[in-house]
Amino acid sequence: MHQILISLISAFVVLLLLIPGSGDKQAHPERKFEIGKAYPLDMNLDEHQFRPLEKDEKLQYAQLRWKEHTIKSGESLAVVFDKVGLSPGTLYRLVNADEGTKTLTSLRPGDVLKFGFDPNNELIQLIQPQNATDTLVVTRTGDNYHSRKETKNVDTQLNFAQAVITSSFWNAGDKAGLTANQIMEIAGIFGWDIDFALDIRAGDTFSVLFEENFVEGEPIGRGNIIAATFTNMGETFTAVRSEDGKYYDQEGRAMRKAFLRSPINFRYVSSNFNPRRLHPVTGRVRPHRGTDYVAPVGTPIWAAGDGIVMKSSYNKFNGNYVFIRHSSTYITKYLHMTKRLVKTGERVKQGQTVGTLGGTGRVTGPHLHYEFLVNGVHKNPRTVKLPQAKSLKGTEKTKFKKYAVERLKQLSQFSQLIADNSPLLINRS
Repeated sequence: MHQILISLISAFVVLLLLIPGSGDKQAHPERKFEIGKAYPLDMNLDEHQFRPLEKDEKLQYAQLRWKEHTIKSGESLAVVFDKVGLSPGTLYRLVNADEGTKTLTSLRPGDVLKFGFDPNNELIQLIQPQNATDTLVVTRTGDNYHSRKETKNVDTQLNFAQAVITSSFWNAGDKAGLTANQIMEIAGIFGWDIDFALDIRAGDTFSVLFEENFVEGEPIGRGNIIAATFTNMGETFTAVRSEDGKYYDQEGRAMRKAFLRSPINFRYVSSNFNPRRLHPVTGRVRPHRGTDYVAPVGTPIWAAGDGIVMKSSYNKFNGNYVFIRHSSTYITKYLHMTKRLVKTGERVKQGQTVGTLGGTGRVTGPHLHYEFLVNGVHKNPRTVKLPQAKSLKGTEKTKFKKYAVERLKQLSQFSQLIADNSPLLINRS
């Protein structure tokens, strides 16, 4: 009985709380508002505490007094700070603020520093453009400095160049608008199939699809070569860059071969492979089982491929020489070197320097005598068919071939566009 009575009383109290009183209506009378008309807000601002808005940083830094200084040869950061009127104490606090500011101690001639001073001649901000995309910004907060790196977005677009060679590959590439690095890169891509010192002929052609990088609409440099073709003496070679950064032909075969075509950056060939050559010293008819490359004394000589040094020694005929076994099938030999830089039994990588060009042994002048043996038989290093490095297989190959078709189509479209609209744009040099 008592429980029922308590429940009824509780329900009655809740009902009273939910019914609005007449006092509420008088305190907050119903108001009608006209759309589009401004009404005063019933709010006492003095009763509320508001934090004042911080000054806009851009406005604050725009009001700074700026000095710009270009680093000269021999100038240290201490000298620069003294020239712009800053104390050694400020220099110490700034360069030791964090890891970013420590890089300021490694400035080079030509680097630019921008100093921002407040009306009290205190250094508030220091700006150092590091390259086309990155800028180091050092800002003072209270008594401390902190740094941040601002990086601009890089927009990458495709560009195209092509040329017909009449004098030299280098001149053709230069007149086509390619950089020195791009010209050398093309030679590197096709260098396993084409001897760029001896095989280039008038009428050879090449075309290149490459990346061009922009920041805020301004070109800042060239990126990767995406695809290229090179026609040499009527034979066309094609290369497309894969996601792994390596180049393959349209069938997924590696452009890189297991051996370099030439193991040295030479000026010319003084004597080719010849089974019945008249020896220049003895005057006798003896086979010349290699190729003689002429270059300045001291020019690096590279291992033509991966392998193990069979012999690194000296005798009165070969001078300083190195023999490398690459497998049970291939051996390469390097004679008449000034210095040998590898030892017998040492494992070497393709392109590793094994010695330097010289004139030791029985020679008429400084040169590299280079031999290439297949199953113990001497072959012409310039014409022997070189085994390929690892090529793509399976799904990786299928995916690449589809990608290569798209890239080569773009290359062809660029070339056709030039041919159709402005044939004179095809460079001849």
